[in-house]
Amino acid sequence: MNLHPRRREEPEINLISLVDVLLTVLLFFIVTTTFRKESDFQIDLPEASPQAADSVQQVELEVTIDAQGRYFLNDRALADTAPATLRNAIGQRAGERRDQIVIIRADAKTPYQAVITAMDIIGRLGFKHLAIPTVQGPPEKDEPQAPAQESSTME
Repeated sequence: MNLHPRRREEPEINLISLVDVLLTVLLFFIVTTTFRKESDFQIDLPEASPQAADSVQQVELEVTIDAQGRYFLNDRALADTAPATLRNAIGQRAGERRDQIVIIRADAKTPYQAVITAMDIIGRLGFKHLAIPTVQGPPEKDEPQAPAQESSTME
């Protein structure tokens, strides 16, 4: 007769396989997740096509940047290239209206920083619609020759 009770083994959970499964699921979600950065304002990217836009909204703000990085607001030169000058000029011209479209026209040789500075100022002032027009590039070999014309996309 055996009066000593049998020792029971403590039940344990195998954590190694659980960690493997969790890491696999985590890796799956990391790989299949799309990473998007939402911008503060909408940018209407230009399209270079031979067709003119059917409807063009009234544009009241047009920022032009020449090859030397000088700013012009509605074809009027600003006193200097300081961001504060551009910010004050746009703020005075727009008043309280932030729903209008702002067009940035830049020379092909404009310093990239000048364009980015203008876009940053426009976004910080609260404008939601920005257009960057372009001209039609040279046609490709298979395309028929069409006269170059300026086009831009707007809402």
